[in-house]
Amino acid sequence: MNINTSPDAINRSSANITPGYMSGFGNSFETEALPGALPIGRNSPQRCAYGLYAEQLSGSPFTAPRGSNERSWLYRIRPSVKHSGHFEKVDIGLWRTAPCHEHDMPIGQLRWDPAPIPKAEMTFLQGVQTMTTAGDAGTQAGMAAHVFLITKSMVDQAFYNADGEMLLVPQQGNLRFVTEFGRIDVEPGEIAIIPRGVKFRVELTGGPARGYICENYGGAFTMPERGPIGANCLANARDFLTPVAAYEDKDTPTELFVKWGGSLYVTKLPHSPIDVVAWHGNYAPYKYDLRAFSPVGAISFDHPDPSIFTVLTSPSETAGTANIDFVIFPERWAVAENTFRPPWYHMNIMSEFMGLVYGVYDAKPQGFTPGGISLHNMMLPHGPDREAFDHASNSELKPVKLAGTMAFMFETRFPQRVTAHAAKSATLQSDYADCWKGLEKRFDPGKR
Repeated sequence: MNINTSPDAINRSSANITPGYMSGFGNSFETEALPGALPIGRNSPQRCAYGLYAEQLSGSPFTAPRGSNERSWLYRIRPSVKHSGHFEKVDIGLWRTAPCHEHDMPIGQLRWDPAPIPKAEMTFLQGVQTMTTAGDAGTQAGMAAHVFLITKSMVDQAFYNADGEMLLVPQQGNLRFVTEFGRIDVEPGEIAIIPRGVKFRVELTGGPARGYICENYGGAFTMPERGPIGANCLANARDFLTPVAAYEDKDTPTELFVKWGGSLYVTKLPHSPIDVVAWHGNYAPYKYDLRAFSPVGAISFDHPDPSIFTVLTSPSETAGTANIDFVIFPERWAVAENTFRPPWYHMNIMSEFMGLVYGVYDAKPQGFTPGGISLHNMMLPHGPDREAFDHASNSELKPVKLAGTMAFMFETRFPQRVTAHAAKSATLQSDYADCWKGLEKRFDPGKR
């Protein structure tokens, strides 16, 4: 077995870039793990250096406009046709794909306690549990929201998802994504994005892991437009990190799993498919530290829409209407005067799948704990519970820092259907809606 990365690329730190990564969002990167492995001035030379094969991986139609055209050229030990043999369909476990109508749960506001970490050995592929699905993967629209539970690293296994791009949000435990583009290490507070079709395996680097996944069937995640905010704040492009090339020259039997059309298939290979020695392009996995997000909020009065906290967005064919928005609620100062500072009570067209990485969410101080989930579907009312309402209505409105907190939403224009697993889970809080029972009538026509 031979694992190599370029010393020159790994040791670049003149701009304080994390070793092993390249900085920027949507850049056209180039990286090689062996000197001269990357062709210069052409993509597909007659003979590649080191006996490598040239291969293109396209994440968009060939004729997509330049601004949304995504592709990378890979220079690998074996072409991907050598990673594709006789596939067999295997049990996909609790992973589900839209459209999924396996359970007809009545509408309502829903919340789940954190899924317990299992004692049994469970790899990433065994530990994905789908909570909701939306849209239709076959039409490349919508999403699915999953929980993942991992107690064992993948060994001599690799996986790629042909159905969608995956945004992974660790909540407990550190993870390493060994991808064909390079290695990505993440911890709670960071996210990793693995594009559709990219091969990888998941390893534990710090005990059992739990987290969330947004499986994006639609347009690739991109940075939202800032509009009147201008050129700065929110997520900054320089804080996104893409790995440098790293490869395995490993002739060991390996299982390659593929999720395609909502099913899981496996083929057996005599070697590792993580064999890209060099690559260039703009279609690659990346990571982002959510703690680098620069929030923008009200400095006078009123609470802004949650869209002001959008980190990444998956666009739809309708301008301004997202297939998915990935929104966070990080540490920030609350300073608005004469204002009910938590999110107001509301109903809206978007469906909100919410999770908590760490800390306390200000609108739900009780019952919503790290690792937990809430689902507020389209046109179903929601907002602060009684405790949060009373506190926000009567507190002195001095500047307050909301510290040590990180909540997020997978927000989509599609209604999210609950899976049978989620509907029957022991972690489902049957009394969640009771959090609003204490909101009594306060109307008094004789008192302003």
